[in-house]
Amino acid sequence: MASTTRRPPTDPHERLNRRTGQGGWPAVLAVTTGVFSLVTTEILPIGLLTPIGATFRISDGTAGLMMTLPGLVAAVAAPLVTVATRRADRRTVLGALLLLLTLADLLNALAPAYWAVLVARVVLGLVIGAFWSVGSGLAARLVPAHRQGRATTVFFTAVPLGSVLGVPAGVFLGSLAGWRAAFLVAAALTLLTLAALLLSLPPLPPLTVTDLGVLRGLLTGRGIRSGLAVTFLIVLAHFGSYTYVTPFLETSAHAGPGPVTVLLLGYGAAGLLGNVLAGGRAAGALRPVFGTAVVLLAATTLLMPLLGTGTPGAAVLLTLWGVAYGAVPVCSLNWFLAAAPHAPEAAGVLFTSSFQATLSIGALTGGLVVDRSSPATVMVLGGAVALLAAAVVAGSGHRVRPEPVAGRRG
Repeated sequence: MASTTRRPPTDPHERLNRRTGQGGWPAVLAVTTGVFSLVTTEILPIGLLTPIGATFRISDGTAGLMMTLPGLVAAVAAPLVTVATRRADRRTVLGALLLLLTLADLLNALAPAYWAVLVARVVLGLVIGAFWSVGSGLAARLVPAHRQGRATTVFFTAVPLGSVLGVPAGVFLGSLAGWRAAFLVAAALTLLTLAALLLSLPPLPPLTVTDLGVLRGLLTGRGIRSGLAVTFLIVLAHFGSYTYVTPFLETSAHAGPGPVTVLLLGYGAAGLLGNVLAGGRAAGALRPVFGTAVVLLAATTLLMPLLGTGTPGAAVLLTLWGVAYGAVPVCSLNWFLAAAPHAPEAAGVLFTSSFQATLSIGALTGGLVVDRSSPATVMVLGGAVALLAAAVVAGSGHRVRPEPVAGRRG
């Protein structure tokens, strides 16, 4: 029998959340800061790849496992944890996840050997999968209806902000006090975020109950399948190349720690701009916005080995790359939500699983290429894959149509 989203008994808190947006902007900011902490911890190794590798005497490709493992675990954790906690208060779930994130940061900072770092990254993957799946649709529940679009845009600014502030700050701290200091600071930030979340977030029982049957049902839809295809290709292209951007800048652009920090800061600032520009336009013009971002990402990565061999050229290309990638997460999630408006949390699970699984595959594939050739080769291959993603977007039709709703069960 077909399964769909089932609604639990109506709760007074649920009615209040829908009617008044209980929690308001302080709660939106607390959840957004949680995402910022999560994204920062996830991508910190990109800026610290070289010193971490030197500490444990491993190659850049082996160090890239720090990006591969969390994505693989998150892809599995997203559906499993969402189903396991399908009736749990979302405030409680997010609080527990932030506590786990703090422990992962501390283990990373104190790791006596590389295996301990990888254990910490496995824990991180569990948090990533669950937090994104449960939290991606919460911002809209915390504010009145006419503010929901803005709340969702604010929520997604945490992704480029992790690059704007988190990664450059991590590189700077790493150069001053060692890479472990960056993870200690991340742990402190996560603890502060947990306190803010518990103080500002109201009780949030799930609006819908997501089970594995709901997820299987969505996978049969054309809109979801095309969303999975374009997300796979563009995330593979991006993380297969961006994971190794620091070695590229060091070897091809001959940039030291200071210039690398500045270049990554510029990339992150551009990503914030791309997120804001796409966030206001993706809902009404999803295919043109997404297609433009994908083509721009392809062009910048393809040109990086040609024009990015000096600091000025690398700065320009990384800025354009940041604008392009800043639009990707919000466009990808909008694609899934547009295809399944009747099951937003289930759509968020599929978005999270596909995004994180591909992130890990991209980092792993890029690591294999880097160890056998060069960071410049990774850039070219990333650009080629991004062109395939552009073709999928172009061939997807003018609009992403919602999947039909099978019979609901009370």
